[in-house]
Amino acid sequence: MRKAFWLAAALALAGVASAQTFVWPQKWTVAKPSEVKRGGTLRQATISDYRTFNPFITAEADNVPATISGARGLVIRDPTTGDWIPYMAESFSVSANKLEITFKIRKGMKWSDGRPITADDWIMTWRIHTDKAVGSNRYDDFFIDGKPITLRKIDDYTIRFIYPRTDADAFRVASFAPWPAHIFGPVYQKDGAEGIKKMWTLNEKPENIVSGGPWLIESYRPGERLVLKRNPAFGEWNKDAAGNPLPYLDRYEIKIVKDTNAQLAEFLAGNIDVFAPSTVDHISQVRQAIQQGRLDATLKVNASPVASSQFMVFNWNKASDPFKQSLFRSDKFRRAMSHIVNRQAVVDIVYGGLGTPMYTSVYPVLTQWINPKVPKYEYDLRQAAKLLAELGFIKKDREGYLVDSRGRRIEFNLATNAGNTQREQIAKLIVDEAKKVGVKVNFQAIDFNTLVGQLLSSGPDRPFDAIIIGLTGGGLDWPFGPNVVPCKGNLHMWNKSGQCLDPRETQLDALYSRGRTELDFKKRVEIGYRMQEIEAQLLPVIYIAGPNYHPAWNNRLGGEHPDAIISSIWGQRELELTFIKK
Repeated sequence: MRKAFWLAAALALAGVASAQTFVWPQKWTVAKPSEVKRGGTLRQATISDYRTFNPFITAEADNVPATISGARGLVIRDPTTGDWIPYMAESFSVSANKLEITFKIRKGMKWSDGRPITADDWIMTWRIHTDKAVGSNRYDDFFIDGKPITLRKIDDYTIRFIYPRTDADAFRVASFAPWPAHIFGPVYQKDGAEGIKKMWTLNEKPENIVSGGPWLIESYRPGERLVLKRNPAFGEWNKDAAGNPLPYLDRYEIKIVKDTNAQLAEFLAGNIDVFAPSTVDHISQVRQAIQQGRLDATLKVNASPVASSQFMVFNWNKASDPFKQSLFRSDKFRRAMSHIVNRQAVVDIVYGGLGTPMYTSVYPVLTQWINPKVPKYEYDLRQAAKLLAELGFIKKDREGYLVDSRGRRIEFNLATNAGNTQREQIAKLIVDEAKKVGVKVNFQAIDFNTLVGQLLSSGPDRPFDAIIIGLTGGGLDWPFGPNVVPCKGNLHMWNKSGQCLDPRETQLDALYSRGRTELDFKKRVEIGYRMQEIEAQLLPVIYIAGPNYHPAWNNRLGGEHPDAIISSIWGQRELELTFIKK
């Protein structure tokens, strides 16, 4: 499947001068280069098994391609300032009309198989992401108002991004990780999207997975662990302030532990090095273990609000069940369901008081973007019952559930990913509250990959009723997802018919475009405020609450961020600057 490509050119380019280095700023870590040690293994855990090694069909925040590549591209954000700075680019320039950005690519960067990283890799990656038939989760990034953002190769080490309109999100778009054209290009040219989708499955041999990032796959055992090893080619151009190649670590093990309580046990036993407790009980157990000398670790309680969302979404595409489809498409029904969500109970019971209620799509940590006047539908069972009565559900059947004049009961299935004990608790709270007003909710805990598959399904009849899940990612410059808000977006998860079904969806779609193309920050915020007001009217998803960010790590690790940086946006550390102290 993988054949050499452009061999002659590769041989010619192999003789270029030493790599142009990116020096990781000293201010990103508390450790001085003189203190670091090389070698060792970082041990972590993830709650869900992986779906694929293929970078073009992942949609999960925790995925293998993002991990091995570092999820970085031409530019990255400096966590101390929030500014975009050149990374795989050596420099960039912006045209006077703000419609073009020209990047000079660092010379000397190599893929793990020794081939040079050049403009061709970005061009091929962009072409595949923007092939609708591939189904890439990044597809929507490259369009504004349906018009494509195009890339033009100027020469092997110069590439130009051309935007159809001004784009507040321009640098985030340009930050995508490239993948090797010499691997994906021949398959794409021969077999198109179908060929790409068959590549790099979990059955692929690790030695065939080529990376330009800090890690290579050493081994993978489904349901057990993923083991990564240092990519030597990465260290040729990624250095610390003293000129040492990065990462410092030799290996990075990620155990698949499908339960947050089990992950806590692994952390307390010293079997994994990092953990993010999300409940008071978890925090208490970590703190107690530290105080009693059973665990040598650091815990930062309430480092920040979360940079993610937790929500319940109803499926608007259920052609095989017109009754449910009509119900799920009713904003009055969704408002009633919002009124049965006891967000304060979620914060108190699920997160032990250390959480934040949510009412908009903007993450709580992005305070400058949150509209304080956005309408809320707080916990109020009487109001929920009133709204359901207005929909015709006045009588109850023998089991005590509401039915309409034709005897049709309000009943739906509510699923979330098994092992996520917080989401399971939230679902059970909703089941209990719904029953109080006469709504029957059947809770289902299912495999994460199955859940995501249902959510990403499209067409008139999708295989779920309602799901509790969360999103992360999104930008500081414009916090609304290009794949979530537009009606054709890959994660427009309530309605995957491919078209707007409600006029307010159309409004949001238009406002999204206006905001993204507005370069004045204050005006952009005003548009964001208006979007949140419409979201509150439409209520396409029902935001619930999330835990605050409480990072913890075993003190065998060094190289964490300074306290001023640690937050849910920037995390606790850069893995490249992490090392094993003892």
